[in-house]
Amino acid sequence: MRINQFNCLSKLIQTVDQLHHPTICRRQFGTAATVGGTVRQALGQIVETKDSVENHGAAPHGDPNFLESVDIYFDRAAAYAQSTPDILAQIKACNNVMRLQFPLKCGNGTVELIEAYRAQHSHHRLPVKGGIRMAPNVDANETMALAALMTFKCAVVDVPFGGAKGGIKIDPNKYTSTEKETIIRRYTSELVKKNFIGPALDVPAPDYGTGPQEMAWIKDTFEHLRPTDINGSACVTGKPLEEGGIDGRQEATGLGVFFCVREFLNDKELVSKLNMNPGVKGKTFIVQGFGNVGRHTADKLAAAGGKIIAVAEYDGGIVDETGEGLDITAIKAYQATKKSILGFPGTTTRRDSGEILELECDVLIPAALESQIHSRNAHRIKAKVIAEAANGPVTPRAEVILEKRGIVILPDLLLNAGGVTVSYFEWLKNLNHMHFGRMSRRMEESGKKALIDALENQFGNGTKLSEDLRSQIVKGNTEVDFVYSGLEETMLVSWDNVRRTAQIKGCNYRTAAYLIAIERIATCYKVSGIFP
Repeated sequence: MRINQFNCLSKLIQTVDQLHHPTICRRQFGTAATVGGTVRQALGQIVETKDSVENHGAAPHGDPNFLESVDIYFDRAAAYAQSTPDILAQIKACNNVMRLQFPLKCGNGTVELIEAYRAQHSHHRLPVKGGIRMAPNVDANETMALAALMTFKCAVVDVPFGGAKGGIKIDPNKYTSTEKETIIRRYTSELVKKNFIGPALDVPAPDYGTGPQEMAWIKDTFEHLRPTDINGSACVTGKPLEEGGIDGRQEATGLGVFFCVREFLNDKELVSKLNMNPGVKGKTFIVQGFGNVGRHTADKLAAAGGKIIAVAEYDGGIVDETGEGLDITAIKAYQATKKSILGFPGTTTRRDSGEILELECDVLIPAALESQIHSRNAHRIKAKVIAEAANGPVTPRAEVILEKRGIVILPDLLLNAGGVTVSYFEWLKNLNHMHFGRMSRRMEESGKKALIDALENQFGNGTKLSEDLRSQIVKGNTEVDFVYSGLEETMLVSWDNVRRTAQIKGCNYRTAAYLIAIERIATCYKVSGIFP
């Protein structure tokens, strides 16, 4: 049964639950009503597997859940590590998990209980770092799995953070802006009370269902509760520019994915094994998930000459009919107006988004949620390369099937580390209380201008550069220039390390990335020692 069919059944169950719950019923329908639990019980049996998917990050077919998947990938890499079993056990374990429950007084006067989590996986580096998501399927297992990924992700790209993750178990689309602000502020206050947030302790960021606005609320709440902390704005990243954010953070994750995909496709030795020519230009791409990460990844690939032939979303997908590739800019504008990508002109609409994953292409980019490629659909994937822009989109059983078929997987551990890399830059900016380029831009421009003037006077024989060319050469680096340069350097160096490690150890890229992370964390423990 397809995931979207499960979604329909789940929505029906939610409706029955609402009718069965007088408080919820009053909130949504203005009257109290109850119905028997028989329908709920019968439907619950039908979607038991779906609940397993949503609550534990597993696909509905016996694949391990999300946390188990991370542990399996860790164990595969640990087999190559030189570290002792006790150090490996410490690296693998999640240090702290906090479960919260607090009341929300809704706009209509009713009260709901909100469930939320914050997991701190590793304190080998401080602060710990990880996003906060708002979704109805948030639970402890998922939060711990994502926190573990953050630990290893930071280590593989050499960003000096431990890993953390947070989640609030709500569907943000069902709450007003005022209600979401109340939830975020109360969640933040609970983190402050329990010392689970702070510039030197734990620094959240946006994730699924949250964005710059939520981060601004977190910053404001923290600064009100800790008014003497001069570095208070560094308590969270992913903020709006006006609130101390950094230029380039919105596109950072997608840009990081692009850099790694570009480097892989430019490697003649690697792509020749897949019977492809080097380069992004002319390659066909399918993107699953047209949120922040998927949109920016598709944008960059299209600008580099790639053809985006299909895009999938939760409610279906679109397939290009023109043969020229989809116009990503036009799709973004269409989505902003229609609130969906379905029906975009010049495309065929597919109601089952799962079918989009199974179309033939050069590179498939899952940029949605975990466990999208599993043991039941892995044998139908026709891509030559899978670039994991999402966290955990391929299950371990699916990975085995795909690699036996010769499909290369570029792992999430590296590919989507662009977000935390630029969050690191934002954190540094906040600690320095100054944006990048403020002290250097005009000095750079003055030096370049003097050099060009000297060259024209000495060797120009009266010939002068055009104003446009002069402006391009003289231009000093702005904040976004520093961000893009730093991100590209980080991703390219990290990709080179992963590629080289995979070749030396004879393992796949995921195992190589985990191995690099494990060895770096182990070294930290060995050098620092264990307190007390």
